[in-house]
Amino acid sequence: MTKSIRQSTLQTLGLGSVTDVFRSGRLPVDTGDMVDRVFGGPGNRGSLVISGANGIVGAGKLMQLTSRLEPFGVRSVALSRARTADGIGPQYPGLVEALGKERADRIMANIVRVKYDGANVPEDLNKWQPRFLLEAIPEILEIKKAHYKIFRQAFPEIEIRSVTSGFPSSELGVGVMHPAFPHQTNKVWEIVEEDPSAVTQLLWALGLVPVPVSDDWSFVLDVLFCGVTLAGLRYHRVSNMPFWKIDKYVRKFVGPNPFRAHDVIGAKGANFLTWSCLRHLAEKYGGLFRPTPELDERQESGQNWYPPNHFRPLVNWRMNNEEEDEFLNWIQGALFQMTSLLLHEQRGHLSHINAIGELCAQFRRGILAVIRSLGTDAVIKRVEAYHKLYPEAGGSCWYPAVFEQLDSPEWQQLYVNAEHEGNVGVITISRETYNSDVDAELNRAIDWLKAEGIANVIVTGDFHLSTQMVGADTSEFYPALDDVEEGRRVAETWSVTARRLNDEFKVSVGFVNGKRCLGAFLELLTHCHYLVAVEDAVLGMPEVTLPVVPGMESCHWPFRKTDRTRWAKLIKLLLSGESVKAKDAVDWLIDYSGPMQDSLDTVWSLATNGGATGLPMRSLDEGVLEGIGADAGLEASDNPATEAARKAIMESVRSSCSVPLSEALDIQAKHSAGFTVTSYCREGSIGADRARTMLV
Repeated sequence: MTKSIRQSTLQTLGLGSVTDVFRSGRLPVDTGDMVDRVFGGPGNRGSLVISGANGIVGAGKLMQLTSRLEPFGVRSVALSRARTADGIGPQYPGLVEALGKERADRIMANIVRVKYDGANVPEDLNKWQPRFLLEAIPEILEIKKAHYKIFRQAFPEIEIRSVTSGFPSSELGVGVMHPAFPHQTNKVWEIVEEDPSAVTQLLWALGLVPVPVSDDWSFVLDVLFCGVTLAGLRYHRVSNMPFWKIDKYVRKFVGPNPFRAHDVIGAKGANFLTWSCLRHLAEKYGGLFRPTPELDERQESGQNWYPPNHFRPLVNWRMNNEEEDEFLNWIQGALFQMTSLLLHEQRGHLSHINAIGELCAQFRRGILAVIRSLGTDAVIKRVEAYHKLYPEAGGSCWYPAVFEQLDSPEWQQLYVNAEHEGNVGVITISRETYNSDVDAELNRAIDWLKAEGIANVIVTGDFHLSTQMVGADTSEFYPALDDVEEGRRVAETWSVTARRLNDEFKVSVGFVNGKRCLGAFLELLTHCHYLVAVEDAVLGMPEVTLPVVPGMESCHWPFRKTDRTRWAKLIKLLLSGESVKAKDAVDWLIDYSGPMQDSLDTVWSLATNGGATGLPMRSLDEGVLEGIGADAGLEASDNPATEAARKAIMESVRSSCSVPLSEALDIQAKHSAGFTVTSYCREGSIGADRARTMLV
């Protein structure tokens, strides 16, 4: 029996625990088997039909699904009205760029385009044996229901899902697969169904991210995204601040640019969808969600929020602290109240609600992580201040009691979970970038396993929300651009956490189960006694390209675990910023790489048997390392910042390797922090991001 801090999100898909994955040595479901279940076996394979395929959603999901199903012989049928403009052809250049011309041509050739009159199923659709219909037609309930009716009459056994952004399944009469924008690349789908279905498990097997949510109006994503848009509109009405300026402040305090996003998606359609979601929410929940007159007007006109010739440079100004606090009352107050509704109605797993804001609505930190950091009293105070500004929101949909459980495991472990079966612990990380929230949760997960008496541990991604580990959340370094002590604090704190994986377990095994592991996450996992990666993963240290100096001990820790004949490879990895394939990193950066099943078997064997597996544990040299060279075989860069970063990284390598392990953490943290305050870093990508985001 597996014991865990909280339920893993994998279990919400009916796919068992992460421990089960390692113990069985295989993934919960096989992609080929799931394709057979949904579309029929190879001798009787049916097709995928996407209706409304010329629209933004339909065309985007057509590309995403066809590219994954084509290798299994599933034909895609793009169904559209004759009067609609071609939305499929413009997708081709993006396919070529992402997958190459040959693969793009195969995908496009697998799509059958069929026109229909909107009232009848085309007769020639029968020959393609439709098994699954993904409906992406306009958000008009009566039209959707009529659409399902004609398909069920023609194909009684067909599975139907709607991409609706607002209508509950109970209103539609079909299940919901609501995708996040941008539709070609965002892998997240909000799923509404009674129990995890074969369709949902197929999405997971195809490398997508299905997220179960409850059957309530507008689900989770659009409550948050339409909600922050509405909050911005309400502030506009009382302040007359232009929409582009509101965007800048929303980006500073929350993350997204809601008005700009509507224009990018296409204001005509996006305005209507936001208005439709809010209108239906208001009908059920009241004034908290009522659209403003500006939105009422623009849902009809389709007018952009950013005029082509607005006068941003002439009217740019900054709010003072008091004005910013009132702005937060309008924005955070509304969002916190809306979140209380999501929690009161139990619309999803807390980790799901938090992740949807980040992965789909572009929140810098998930809304629950923000609430947790502020604390119950501050959150309630913010909402009460909002009610004074906008009394109509105070009459309903306010559930402050839901914030009284902030100390519960579900609230405390939004990103990091831990489980064990009695002997081996498994720590899973569901955030693709490492930040202070992840760091704190990782420490709590380690503490929990140790309290449970677990001596052996596996550290990996969660096999669900996190499909890759791309390094540090660079917004964590904004304060360090001005404050060397802040930079040093982050480097030291994160490094101390990483060392726990080496120091506090008998055996620790890091496992890269996604497509890439970079920067801070790679630094974290190299602290494990063993590091295993699937063969198609790429590993890298891209800090030099930012530029920053790595602060989580990669300037000395890997050198201490690697034969000196391989040190040149580590130096090249650090100074080039280029990635390396996992299979080419064995014996100098990682310990094993292979196919998924072999890697799972290896990880479990190492975690249960350690050195008895025949794969020896690389020792960690805790003394002084001598003979560190500087020749990585790289040509000098014509970018002064890159050259400065290379020099600083090498200084960090030499300094932290020239002392015992006990002194190296402090030294490498000083080097990392010292470079962060230089003009090279302040004027690099992190400095540019900070200026664009925070210096409004």
